[in-house]
Amino acid sequence: MSPSRPMAILRALFLVLLLAFSVVEAAPKKTLPRPSDPFADPKHDPYNPLRYIASNVLTAIAFALVLLVAIIQTVLVRKFGAKFMLSMIIGAYTFAFGIYIIEYLFVVLSPCAFIASEYVLLGRLARYLNCDKHLMVNPRRITIVFISSDITTFLVQAAGGSVSISSNTLSLAKVGSNIFLAGLVMQLASFLTFTCIFTVFIYRVRTQEPEVWAMHASKKWHQSWLALAGAMTFSFVGILIRSTYRVAELSQGYEGYLATTERFFYGLDTLPLFIAISIYVFFWPGRIIGNGMPPTATPVMKEQSSIDSVPTEQKET
Repeated sequence: MSPSRPMAILRALFLVLLLAFSVVEAAPKKTLPRPSDPFADPKHDPYNPLRYIASNVLTAIAFALVLLVAIIQTVLVRKFGAKFMLSMIIGAYTFAFGIYIIEYLFVVLSPCAFIASEYVLLGRLARYLNCDKHLMVNPRRITIVFISSDITTFLVQAAGGSVSISSNTLSLAKVGSNIFLAGLVMQLASFLTFTCIFTVFIYRVRTQEPEVWAMHASKKWHQSWLALAGAMTFSFVGILIRSTYRVAELSQGYEGYLATTERFFYGLDTLPLFIAISIYVFFWPGRIIGNGMPPTATPVMKEQSSIDSVPTEQKET
């Protein structure tokens, strides 16, 4: 596959997204009757997409905690490095714009940024341990393949979310919901596959590389690469819980039991994702594995590693 092929695919996906926006704008607008008291019957209020009155206290707490994690991780990047984790930090700033549609997309799409960091982190960990051979996918391909998958599911979800929240008709909102659901299912399947690759990798290192497994035995437990692997496991579980919940929620529709019950949103979406990103505050990759180079790497090895990170197609050209 030529290097221009992925860019052509991305351009096509962006055109699909723009087309979705144009369809929404061209759709006939229908004015719905406004209730005299929005607090009287929120479950049947057409202007209340949540179908409940959100708790200001819970929202403020969640907002403050995520903001705190984002600030701490920004400081950690500046102090310890690991710039490959920047996508997680950017995803944590879900309040960057004041327009509702953009805010909504940042909220529902921010896990794509978290997942992108996980994809890169596994490759860096394998390189740091010098155990690339234990990955089920070629180390030079694993980041490219799964990041491409993440971008694709991101664009699909963005298109579906844009159509859904911008529509004034139930039929068009349903179309957007189905597109968004398809993106969520694709994302869940991709991340499940990635989690299996991570699990097999850890198992192979444990059974076939006892020296590597114990290489940080002299360090404090929280400075060991095993602690980072444990943090990754907690993070993976949090993302999987959230992804599964979102798939189930969208399957029921925007007026389903899961979508209209606030405690499920905080318990199965907000909390798991908060754990998935905040765990790295205590086990920051840059503090444990640096930028992913083996601790005994020589300048020649570093140069070779940078060459190996270039896709094969680019080398041949």
